[in-house]
This record gives sequence, C-alpha cells and structure tokens, in this order.
Amino acid sequence: MKIGKVSENVFKRSVLQQLKTKREEVVVGAGLGEDCAIFSFEKAACELKMSNLSTITCVVEGVQPVEHLITDGVNRLVARGAEPVAVTLHAMLPVDSEEQVLKKTFADADKVCKQLGIQIAQASGKVSGVVNCPLVTVVSYGTAKSSTDYHTVKAAKPGQDIVVSRWIGLKGSAILACRYRDTIMERYPKWICDEAAGFEQYFGTMKEAAVAIKSGVCTVLNVSEGGILAALWELAEGAGVGLTIDLKKLPIRQETVEICNHLNVNPYELWSDGCLLMTAEDGQGLVNALAEEGVPAVIVGRITDSNDRLILNDDEVRYLDRPHADSLYEKVKEI
Repeated sequence: MKIGKVSENVFKRSVLQQLKTKREEVVVGAGLGEDCAIFSFEKAACELKMSNLSTITCVVEGVQPVEHLITDGVNRLVARGAEPVAVTLHAMLPVDSEEQVLKKTFADADKVCKQLGIQIAQASGKVSGVVNCPLVTVVSYGTAKSSTDYHTVKAAKPGQDIVVSRWIGLKGSAILACRYRDTIMERYPKWICDEAAGFEQYFGTMKEAAVAIKSGVCTVLNVSEGGILAALWELAEGAGVGLTIDLKKLPIRQETVEICNHLNVNPYELWSDGCLLMTAEDGQGLVNALAEEGVPAVIVGRITDSNDRLILNDDEVRYLDRPHADSLYEKVKEI
C-alpha cells in the first residue's frame, strides 16, 4: 500500500467492515470523516456525561514533533464541542536511542499541554527492535455536556453554506519551508521561508472552533492530512451529499503558492492543520462571527442534494476525485 492514509475503499473494506461489535455507550464510533469517538455514560453513576477520544500515532522526529500530535488531537476534540482535559502519551524508541530523546519528547509534550490547559494523565516509554525511529501514540480526552448535536459530518445537509477558516496548506507549507529552506531561497527571498515556517502559530483551532459552535455551525472538520480536497471528499461521502466548490475562493497564503510552485507540490492536497472546514445554514453569519474574533474565513461553496461533487474554476467544471496521499509525502519520504 502507498504511504499515508489508506485509501477510502481499503478503509471501508478492511477496517470499517470488520468492526461489527457495538456498545450503546459509543454514540459516534469509527467512520469516514469522523475524527474522534464520542461516548455517553448517562446511565452510569458518575459525573462524566460524555467523553471524546482522539488517537494519533506518528513518527516524532523532524517534521512531526510531539507538539503537533497533541495539538492535532485537541483540535479534533474542540471540533466536536468538547473541552480538552488530558492526553496519554506512549513512546516507543529504537534500541540505539539515547535517554535524552525520551526526556525531550516528554518535556516538549508537557510544555504544549501547559499552553493548552491539559494534563498528561498517563505516560510510558518502551525500547523495541521493531522500530527504527521514535514513535509516539497520543490519545486525547475531553468532556462535553450531553447533547445530540455533535457537529459530525452527518449534520451536513443540502442548502448549507461551506465555510473555510484561515488558509489551506498551512502545516505542509511550514514543513516544506523548514526542510527545503536553502532550495526555496535560491529563487525567493528569505522572508518567504520565515513567514511559512511561522505558520505553526495557527495550528491550534480552539478559538475558532468555539466561536463556530456558539454561532450555530452544523459541521466542523479539521483539514489535516490530504489537504482541503480530502476533507471535502470526506465531508460529502460521510454525509451522503453533493457539493459545489469555487476553487478560486479557497483561501491560500501567497507563501504557500510560491513554495508549492517551486517544489512542484499540490497545495490542495497538502497538510492543512489550522484550517477548519465547516457547514452552516447562515455561512455569512459564521464568517462575520469569526472575523470579530480576528479569524479570517470565507464561504467557498454549498452542500447540494445530488451525488455530484463539483469543483468550479472559472468556466471549467470538474468532479472531485477520491483522496490521494498527501502531496507532502512525495517530498518528505520519512514522515
């Protein structure tokens, strides 16, 4: 199989179709476009009414530090209206690792947890001969009031506006700017790389997700691996709806355009942490609410009642393809 997320068909056939055991406590489980599980324990004698869980496993060296994993997990929780509470962190190191690697991993993790107001509730470290680089699994936990409104992909309905916050390709641009700085500076000024590397400041989406939920948003998705095109496909496929998108309305930073052009990377299939894909009955109202909090957003299209997923580019109309591997993988093989 190819590097990156498995294809939709493989995921449905070899993952979802194998999951036959159900529990009533699992309100929202594994599914296409579902970034976290939702549990309800209303019948249990405890104060916890609902918990959201998000799990991420990734190599943590180089382009994917542990801070990004934790932030990603928290983003998935707040997109469902949950308050992030804690994470568990499990590190697996190759046999030739120094203790300093383990120490730095957990120190970096605790630093970002402090910034996010959450705790590392459980931690472990293991050395194994089956890995050749540090591997970390992060499980994120949050709580929310019991509700039937979880802002999942199934809440996307025909007639709703499609809104995108901030800009697409943020995370991929930041990684490329750091990894290929010298190559990029052969053609562009230094500030292009500096600005793109600074996109990391936008990776967290707690503020905009909270504003969106208060403003009556219907669906909230984090645009992450695979980029905006993958997120749009997962939205439409998960909700069983069609959509129409104006390609030129998709917000993108000029730094991303220049870097992607120079490195021959597709910005529409590029890692986009920090960008939210949302649907709302009143898209302009949502855009205005986000603008009041200093978060740029734009209406890029609408949900339709057909099965067509259309991308408009001036007079050109094309169908949205099934997601490909993130274009970053073609450049940075060791992710």
